[in-house]
Amino acid sequence: MFGYYLDLAVHSLKRNKVLTGLMVLAIAMGIGASMTTLTVLHVLSGDPLPGRSGSLYTPQIDPLDLNNYAPGVEPPDQLSWIDGNYLLKAKRATRQALMTEGMVPLQPAQPSIDPFHAVALYTTADFFPMFGVPFQYGNGWGNADDDAKARVVVISAKLNDKLFGGKNSVGKELRLQEKAFRIIGVLGDWHPQPHFYQLYMGSYADDEDIFVPFFTSRDLHMEHDGSTDCWGNSGGDPNNLEHVNCTWLQFWVQLDTPQAVAAYKSFLVNYSQEQHDNGRFARSPNVRLRNVMQWLDYQQVVPSDTRLQAWLAISFLVVCLVNTVGLMLAKFMRRAGELSVRRALGASQRALFGQLLMESGIVGCVGGVAGLLLALLGLWLVRQQPADYAKIAHMDASMLVVTFALSICASLLAGLLPAWRACRVTPALQLKAN
Repeated sequence: MFGYYLDLAVHSLKRNKVLTGLMVLAIAMGIGASMTTLTVLHVLSGDPLPGRSGSLYTPQIDPLDLNNYAPGVEPPDQLSWIDGNYLLKAKRATRQALMTEGMVPLQPAQPSIDPFHAVALYTTADFFPMFGVPFQYGNGWGNADDDAKARVVVISAKLNDKLFGGKNSVGKELRLQEKAFRIIGVLGDWHPQPHFYQLYMGSYADDEDIFVPFFTSRDLHMEHDGSTDCWGNSGGDPNNLEHVNCTWLQFWVQLDTPQAVAAYKSFLVNYSQEQHDNGRFARSPNVRLRNVMQWLDYQQVVPSDTRLQAWLAISFLVVCLVNTVGLMLAKFMRRAGELSVRRALGASQRALFGQLLMESGIVGCVGGVAGLLLALLGLWLVRQQPADYAKIAHMDASMLVVTFALSICASLLAGLLPAWRACRVTPALQLKAN
C-alpha cells in the first residue's frame, strides 16, 4: 500500500510542477533559515565536555574591600594568588587545577621557522586527567614536577605538526623565553568549545599551543596575558601579582557527588569566614560553586543576538508553513473531482487522507534537501564573519537529522488541514457537478 500511495503522490506532484515547486521552495527557505540559526545556537550553547561537565566546578570567593559593596553582589570570577594557592594545596576535591594564560616567545630549533609568540596555558598537573585531555604522544606532568618547578612542556598537535612534522617529539627540546624545556607530551584531538576553563582570552578562542607547569611559569616570570582585577591601592604589575590584592587566576575542581559539592561549598564558606575573622576579607562569606554549564550560563557566553536570530528564523519558518498550507489547500481542492471518483469507487476517507499526506511528505523530503543546501550556504556565510565563534559554525550529524525531521514534520503539519478539507468534500455533489 505504501508503494501505491507513493506512486500516486509522485504522479500528482508531477502534474502541476509550478505549484509543487512553490511548495518545495517555501519549505526549503523556512528550513534553510531556521537550521542556519539553530545550528549556530547549537554549537555555541553545546556542552564542551559531555559526560564530565556535571562534575567540574569553579569556586568563587569574595576577598574584595567594602568599596561598592551591596548585599547579594556576585563575588569575583577569579582568585588571588593567596587564595588560589590555598585552595590548590588544601586538596579538598578529587582533583583541582590552578591556571592562567599568557603569550610565550618560542625559538624554534629549525632555521627555516622564525621565532614567534605562542599561546600558553600555565596550569597544574591535575588539569589533564580532570578535563580528560587525550594524548597523541607521551603524557602530562605530575605533582612532583609542579613542586620542583620542572622545565617540562606539553604541546598541541598543531604545534607538533609545525615544528616536528607530526612525528613523536617526546623527549625533544623546546626553547621558550630563551630557556630549554623538555617535551613530555603531545595532545590528541581536544578542542572544547566554548573555551570554558579560560574565557578571558575569548569564549571561542583558538586552543593553546603550549602547556607549562604553573609554578614554573611564575619562577621564570613568563608573561601573564589574562584578565587582572585589583582593589585598594594595588597595581596590576604582571611581575608582582603574587604580592598584590588582585584576582587573576582560574581554578577548577572535580566533585563527583552531590555530597562532595555540598562539602566543598561548606569548606569555601568556612575558609572565607576564617579570612574575615582574621581581617583579611572585609566582606562576610560570599561564595559560589558553579559547574561548567552553569558557569557558561552565568558568563552569558552565548551571544544574545544569536538567540534573537533563532526566534526570528523560527517565525520565518512559521510564515513559510502558512504559505505552504495555502498552496496545498489550493492544490488538493482542485483535485476534488478526482478524489470524489475514488470515493465513489470504494476508497475510504482514511485512504485518501494517507495519500494526500504522502504528497506532503514528499514535498517535505525534497524541501529538506533544498533546505539543507541553503543551511550549508548560510553556515558558510556565518564563517566569513569576523566573530570569534564563526569558525565553529558547522553542521554535525545530529543537526543533519534534525534538518530532515523538521522538514518532514513541517510539511506533514502543513498538509493536515488541506488533506482533511479535501477528504471532507461530499462525493455526490462533486460527481453531480461534473
